[in-house]
Amino acid sequence: MSLQFSLTSSQATAEEARVDVDVDVGDRLRAIRKLRRVTLRTVAERAELSESFLSQVERGRANASVASLKRIAAALGVNVADLFEPNGKPSRARVLLRESRPALTFGTLGRKYMLTPRPLEHLQVIVGELDAGGSTGDEPYTHGDSEELLVVVDGSVHLQLGTEVFELRTGDSIDYRSSTPHRLTNAGDGTAEVMWIISPPSY
Repeated sequence: MSLQFSLTSSQATAEEARVDVDVDVGDRLRAIRKLRRVTLRTVAERAELSESFLSQVERGRANASVASLKRIAAALGVNVADLFEPNGKPSRARVLLRESRPALTFGTLGRKYMLTPRPLEHLQVIVGELDAGGSTGDEPYTHGDSEELLVVVDGSVHLQLGTEVFELRTGDSIDYRSSTPHRLTNAGDGTAEVMWIISPPSY
């Protein structure tokens, strides 16, 4: 599916840049989705689009508007521009500055920061901070079926994996499948810092 779009610059200007693209966007979207190990339904729900429409886009039977592509890309954890990189890969090394790291609040008294520039197809690194009494949420959660390594950078935490609970301290690490229901809590009096290394990305 060869596409040609007029895209408005991300800078706050009225100018529009013409972008000529010769990329099979459907194949690219499907490849990223499979790398993320998420279903069509999950992506469709995140993007607030119908599953049938998303399926048609992946198969090249429907063209997605720029607005829809932005929503689909966000649901997959990539930027729209990343969909049009040759072979889907960046042409050079990328730097993600500390002040530019994507950040989000999560769970109770928690913050996460993405350390890997997007799209990094085979690896995702996230650093998290849990204040005293903080956790990833009231209930264990899952995401995809990736290999996940948790490293305790500072502090002490309790990691619930299924029905087991592991006590971990600074420097400890543990690996598990992201499809295993898991929940992390801060077991100390100060802020706990942890790092998640996930392959392939499933957030």
